[in-house]
Amino acid sequence: MIDIPVYQPSLTGREREYVNDCLDSTWISSKGKYLPLFERGMATFVGSKHAAAVCNGTVALHLALVALGLGPGDEVIVPTLTYISSVNAIAYTGATPVFVDSLPETWQMDPADVNLKMTSRTKAIMVVHLYGHPCDMEAIGRIAREHRVFVVEDCAEAVGTMYAGRHVGTFGDIGTFSFFGNKTITTGEGGMVVTNDETLHERMSHFKGQGLADHRQYWHDVIGYNYRMTNICAAIGLAQLEQAEHFIARKREIALRYVAKLAGSSITTHREAPGVVHSYWMNTILVAKPAQRDPLRKHLADLGIETRPVFFPVHTMPMYAGKFQRHAVAEDIGWRGVNLPSYPGMTDAQVDKVCEAVLRFVDAA
Repeated sequence: MIDIPVYQPSLTGREREYVNDCLDSTWISSKGKYLPLFERGMATFVGSKHAAAVCNGTVALHLALVALGLGPGDEVIVPTLTYISSVNAIAYTGATPVFVDSLPETWQMDPADVNLKMTSRTKAIMVVHLYGHPCDMEAIGRIAREHRVFVVEDCAEAVGTMYAGRHVGTFGDIGTFSFFGNKTITTGEGGMVVTNDETLHERMSHFKGQGLADHRQYWHDVIGYNYRMTNICAAIGLAQLEQAEHFIARKREIALRYVAKLAGSSITTHREAPGVVHSYWMNTILVAKPAQRDPLRKHLADLGIETRPVFFPVHTMPMYAGKFQRHAVAEDIGWRGVNLPSYPGMTDAQVDKVCEAVLRFVDAA
């Protein structure tokens, strides 16, 4: 029995009110007032000129790559330490993912490795702000400008993450967000693409709606996709967005409590680098040795505390392991990492219970 889940959404705002309004109005599909309200609200929240809602975070990534015109023969540089959707979206286009390692301090993609992997076929860098900590956008932006390649920011885990005083998702050509049930704000399933480029926004809006032309009803002039968000999902998203600042502040409080309680032990916590804001989508720790990871998770599960492993490096998965590669930092984090419970409704007492259980395991190891 799970007493403390690794994550659960907080639906304590106006979600029910807005959803009931959709039901009463009968606007429950891909049209209705909540879609533009949510899109404008998200654009304002992150500081972008344009935003387009889609049905999940994976299609947000695919839509971004399609809008940029990527396809077979192109290469996209991506961190190997990421959730699988980042890489799959590249494969969907026929382009080739090129993996890079992570920085040991922040766990984010290593700009030096990005620079090493640039070739004449590189068309884009996909930045992933892993677990809510930003990548080094100054260094990555400099590389992208030098080589004249696109930058796509995968911000699925980074609502509320700031770099140099700006919200992530606004540094590259396109930023994407996920609103799955375990994200900082949720629509159940959903996503968003943001950009400051009007042409890219128009292309994404065109492709996401089955390629429907503006000038003639039921006339389609490109092969498009059914990537639209529903009005009901947007209604939930708007209610969640109204609470986003509270959610982020609470998650940061929880993170600081984890750091303080686990200080002095053999556990390594994911810390915030200077000059940035880590939104702590997940509170992630590293055990001292890979062999301790699964026994720790079992120990916590026996106490009713749910955990998740850190993402396995994608270059080790069968469909992407055709060529042997080593990415030592990503592999080290992937084999030692554990995601602890981290959700806005979590109490201080629950955080303390998790920490006490982790420390008991460490002391006994």
